[in-house]
Amino acid sequence: MQKPVGAIVLFGPPGAGKGTQARVVVQRFGIPQVSTGDMIRAQVKAGTAATAAAAIMQRGELVPDEWVNQLVEERLKQPDCRRGFVLDGYPRTARQAQALQGMLEGNGLPIRTFDIRIGHHELIPRLTGRQCCPRCGAIYNVHGNPPKRPNLCDRDQTPLETRADDREEVIRERLLAYERQTRPVIEFFRQQGQPVYELDGTLPASEISGQLCRILSAA
Repeated sequence: MQKPVGAIVLFGPPGAGKGTQARVVVQRFGIPQVSTGDMIRAQVKAGTAATAAAAIMQRGELVPDEWVNQLVEERLKQPDCRRGFVLDGYPRTARQAQALQGMLEGNGLPIRTFDIRIGHHELIPRLTGRQCCPRCGAIYNVHGNPPKRPNLCDRDQTPLETRADDREEVIRERLLAYERQTRPVIEFFRQQGQPVYELDGTLPASEISGQLCRILSAA
C-alpha cells in the first residue's frame, strides 16, 4: 500500500504560485488537487452558483465559509482523496480551518502546511499580465512567461483567457482580503501545533517545487 501523503495546505497571496505548485505535487505524488477557486468558478460559469456568490467573487471578496466548506467536504469524500490531496485556496479563514480539522478527524491524514511568501509590489505585475488556458490549466504571463504565440496555449493552441478577477482594482482588494482574513489562519495552525514551512515566492517556480517535494518526501 502506498504511503499516505496527507492534506497539503498551500498558503500565499493571490499570484504567489499556489496553483503551479499544486500541480507539481499532484504529478509527483499522484494525489488530486482540490482548488476551491476552480470549483467556485465552475459553478458560476455553469449557472449553478447563487447570484449573490457570483457578485461577491467579481468584487474580489471571499465567499461565505458555509458554502466553501460544503464544496470541500463533498470533494474530500471522493475515493481519489484517500491517500491525500492538495488544497489550493483553502482554508482561508479560521472557521474554514476548524472545519477542515473536523473533516479529517479519524482518517489518519496529517495536515502539512506551506506558506509561499512574496511582496505585493511583485504580485501586481504577475496578476495583471496573467493568462490561463481553459483546457489544460497552463498559466502564462505576458510580462515574464509569455506563450510562444500571442494569446494561444503552447500545449494545445487553445485561446488563452484572462480571469475577470485579475483586474488591478480587484487584485488589490483580493490582497487586502488575504492579509486581513487568511494570514491569521497560518497562526491558527501554528497554535494547533502544526508545522508551517515557509517558501520564498520570489525564487523560480522550479526551485520552490524542489523544496516543497523534498519536505513532503522526508515527512
